[in-house]
Amino acid sequence: MRAAGSSMNDDDSALVDEIRDGSERAFNVLIDRHQQAVRGFLRRLLADASDADDLAQETFMVAWTRPGSYRGDASVRSWLCGIAWRKARDAQRAWFRRRAREARWAGDVEQTASPPSPESLVVTRALAALPIEQRAAVVLCLMQEFSHAEAAGILGAPLGTVKSHVARGKARLLAALGGRPPSRLRRFDGTGA
Repeated sequence: MRAAGSSMNDDDSALVDEIRDGSERAFNVLIDRHQQAVRGFLRRLLADASDADDLAQETFMVAWTRPGSYRGDASVRSWLCGIAWRKARDAQRAWFRRRAREARWAGDVEQTASPPSPESLVVTRALAALPIEQRAAVVLCLMQEFSHAEAAGILGAPLGTVKSHVARGKARLLAALGGRPPSRLRRFDGTGA
């Protein structure tokens, strides 16, 4: 299975090379291959799906305008999720500044509507309660199925820190969920299934 992933990585790297030369076709193929992973990561990381979709678009615009930032030392998917992570982190910081400014003038902002299923609501709330670094590590490793090493590259954090964030985040989520892993987290029980 690694060979297939390696082949895809080589093909993705070739697409980035074509994007450097201005190929819109290559850019569209790259979007088709990776937009679900990027959007899924951002939707799980952020509270608002439309904000996540906007940041996914911004992520791909960075890939189009700055393909030279891809150095080839990680997969293209990891590079894109790293861009998405930085966009989300910056957006969260801006959101907190904006919310504090608005709170001074107009009071607290109303909360968004809850997700449809009870389990989804519990998972969403439990994820939202995690510090953003833990949340990002949990989403990448347990929900998006990135390896710890890939997540470390995406987040720009040491491998041990990512492992620690995943372990602590997982423990906090399990406590919030009464000790049973939710169906949304495929690798939550550590089996990789």
